[in-house]
Parts: sequence; C-alpha cells; structure tokens
Amino acid sequence: MSTDDDCLFCKIVARDIPATVVHESERALAFRDISPQAPTHVLVIPKAHFQDAPALASADPVALAEVVSVGAAVAETEGLDAFRLVFNTGAEAGQSVFHTHAHLLGGRKLEWPPG
Repeated sequence: MSTDDDCLFCKIVARDIPATVVHESERALAFRDISPQAPTHVLVIPKAHFQDAPALASADPVALAEVVSVGAAVAETEGLDAFRLVFNTGAEAGQSVFHTHAHLLGGRKLEWPPG
C-alpha cells in the first residue's frame, strides 16, 4: 500500500493523528470532518495514498468502488435518506488535502448549485 509520510490523511490511516472513525473496511476509512458543512459530514478515503479521484480510478478501481460503497453504508447508518457524495479534484475545485477523499454530506436540504 502506498503512503505519503507528509500526508494528513495517511497519518490518520496510520493512527498517528486521531480522528473520529465511523466506518472502516479493507481499503477505505470513514471519519467525521473536523469542520462540518452539514449536520452529517464524513470524509471517506482510500487507505492507500492517491492524489485525487481520477488517480485512484486509474490505479485501483476496486478501491474507488469501496470508497463509494463505504459512503453509502455510512449514509445508511446515519439514517440519511438523501445525501451528497462529492470528490473535489484540484485546488481550484476546493481540494485542500491531496489524498483522494469523498465528502459525505447530509442531514439538511442541500442546495444546487453548490458554492
């Protein structure tokens, strides 16, 4: 499994930095966002380090599918009938940690278009 010693999310996977983990699978980890933008805001990441969703899809499509499946499982556990699962790719799209992650947002009406 590839990791990046300077990556915040790799440090969370390694349990070097604490996080409120809500779900874990073989290839993915889900934890609460420290700056929630909705009543439910969970980050779902692959345990292996990939810069963004396209890189993950190209290198390990099974892990990408697992990230999405874990997001759906967390939504169900959280009692969400409707939710948003968002991947930001690149700084101009709002990606601030360059380790693939999906934002699971729910618990309130989500407007469109977003930000």
